[in-house]
Amino acid sequence: MTAVADRPTRHALPRVTRPAVRDRRVRTAAEALLAVALTLVTFWWATGGGLSDLGGWASGLTSLGRLTGLLASVLLLVQVLLMARVPLLEQAFGQDRLAVVHRLVGFTSFTGMLAHIGLITWGYAAGDLLATPGELWDLTLTYPGMLLAAAGTGCLVMVVVTSVRAARTRLRYESWHLLHLYAYLGVGLALPHQLWTGQEFLASTARTVFWWALWALAAGSVLVWRIGLPVARSLRHRVVVTSVVPEGDGSVSVYLSGQHLDDLGARAGQFLQWRFLTRRGWTRAHPYSLSAAPDGRSLRITVKDLGDGSAEVPGLRPGTRVLIEGPYGRLTARARTSDRVALIGAGVGITPLRALAEELDGDVVVLHRFATEPLFSREFAVLAGERRLGLVPLPGRRRGPDSWLGTGVGPVDDLTALRSRVPDIAERDVYLCGPTPWTRLVHRTLLAAGTSADRIHTETFGW
Repeated sequence: MTAVADRPTRHALPRVTRPAVRDRRVRTAAEALLAVALTLVTFWWATGGGLSDLGGWASGLTSLGRLTGLLASVLLLVQVLLMARVPLLEQAFGQDRLAVVHRLVGFTSFTGMLAHIGLITWGYAAGDLLATPGELWDLTLTYPGMLLAAAGTGCLVMVVVTSVRAARTRLRYESWHLLHLYAYLGVGLALPHQLWTGQEFLASTARTVFWWALWALAAGSVLVWRIGLPVARSLRHRVVVTSVVPEGDGSVSVYLSGQHLDDLGARAGQFLQWRFLTRRGWTRAHPYSLSAAPDGRSLRITVKDLGDGSAEVPGLRPGTRVLIEGPYGRLTARARTSDRVALIGAGVGITPLRALAEELDGDVVVLHRFATEPLFSREFAVLAGERRLGLVPLPGRRRGPDSWLGTGVGPVDDLTALRSRVPDIAERDVYLCGPTPWTRLVHRTLLAAGTSADRIHTETFGW
């Protein structure tokens, strides 16, 4: 059994706490702004007759429909912002937390939108439930912007349905990603309806300014961060494949070069979206983490054949042009709050942690769970000699669905096994990467071991 014990440690370094404090403030400010926006539209609804209209059955239904529509509109635009890869939010939340918030906001806004449609239509039908379908048909055909809004609703329904876990497991990542882009179209098609028939949009100068500013912020963020910046970076850096090297266990490392890569701002632990300009690859962006710390001259990613577009990566030829989006992710030294760090990865999930191990200083220990053949074993051995890196291999196939460890650790439970190998795990920052179900089990064990939740920094490669 390999353990990390009695290793000299130092107190937490002040220099590693400042980015974490800034990010915490950004998260707090973002949550406060969302609360203010939702409160503001609710206040305008109430003072605009929303409360008094609740006195009647039909008028009450219509009034509640207006409120749910307002709240859903705010959340839809917030959802667009969460999808826009805004650097300030990316750095503060990280991809995994943004994905959770995005999913929560998305389903909430979608539910509010359906409630808006149902309540408004029911109210316009004078509270007669049987007359509601006919009223909906009449509203769709006769009210300005309603046909566009209906088309937008259809787009959002498709996005939500394909985002349910049962549907996602049946779709290829590329297909799901393409369908997900229809969310932008769905939100955009709702604007004419809000302009032409939404009295809350134009009832006062303050309300008009608020809604236009929110729409402009959402649209501008998409245009700048999802379209403009990736195009500019791809043109400026002109990244190309230089070589593809087998790593074992069905994985290959892709080495890339480009121009002015020192200006890219990539950090160890981050990932980029890659589009390899092959016959089919240019239409498909794939998120692959850097597997070596960027040196300003070259980049390296390591990819395992998981049955989607990754199967084509081993066949890439030197000189293949690459379009890039990013870098993204908060699994970097930025999130660090202590001089003691544990890096825990499973299989190809060790990829960003390999890059971090090269960059991080202080007391660092790497726990790698692998079934048969560990990735980067020689490179980790070299780093261990150069940087006094602690290595804890966790070999063997998974012991079962309720354990994140392999058969090689013996019959002890997960918590005991973890504490025996890293006795001071509760005092460490933990960087965690692997499949989603696996990382949940590790997260549960870390909390049981006393590790603070804000010291656990996670990136998953399940979608």
